[in-house]
Amino acid sequence: MASAPQPQLPLFYNDLMPLNSRDHGTWKARSVEKAAWVGTQHAIPLTVDEFAQAQRFFPIVFSAGDSPVPLALLGLNEGVNVYFDSEGTLTEDVYVPAYIRRYPMLLAKLRPDAEEMSLCFDPSADLMGDFEEGQALFENGEPSEHTKGLLDFCQKFEEAGARTQAFMEELAKADLLMDGEVAIQQNTQEGQPYIYRGFKMVNQEKLRAIDGEKLKQWNEIGLLPLVFAHLFSLDLMRIIFAKQVQQGKGPGAAN
Repeated sequence: MASAPQPQLPLFYNDLMPLNSRDHGTWKARSVEKAAWVGTQHAIPLTVDEFAQAQRFFPIVFSAGDSPVPLALLGLNEGVNVYFDSEGTLTEDVYVPAYIRRYPMLLAKLRPDAEEMSLCFDPSADLMGDFEEGQALFENGEPSEHTKGLLDFCQKFEEAGARTQAFMEELAKADLLMDGEVAIQQNTQEGQPYIYRGFKMVNQEKLRAIDGEKLKQWNEIGLLPLVFAHLFSLDLMRIIFAKQVQQGKGPGAAN
């Protein structure tokens, strides 16, 4: 059972193995009760398909660097997550990003020159194996309904990823992203506010300067509502900050 070659694995993944009936014909998938891999992650990749739901609960920002991607902030500081505890139990009834729900599955190319993508999983997650209980992955040598559902979810995630990339390319062409900065004053303290940086956000001055025809086009293709969902969600940074303080995970706390 050779692992698929991977020069660099995405967030959460420690290894990748292609799922097949020869090696995994009797395997089952366990239900996920605790997502231990999420508990200390403060920023989770997000697709544009999720903006409408995610902006109700999380600030949506964009990663720093040359190839920014949308992120849902579940905390403002590295290693801090206000919606999952350290064991990975969801502590509030909030939207769970698809990136979290996809794990340990992933569509990946088994060879750099391959055109098709194969359904793979992270064996280190211990969520799939030759267990007595769980959802069968294969039946009579063929993918089970459960596996077909996993494949469908991963395919839809890839399609959403392509739409997300197109959205980011539009923002880049319009040069709309700038280095973000948010200052938050803790109510119980006087003095300097806490400054959060290290992310990108839409430059509202440049947005207002875009000509009407371009804005009309963006509205017709559904891009403009995505920009506003991002901008409106930024107010939630203060909510996340307050939750961190309430949970003893605020600035200066020992996490």
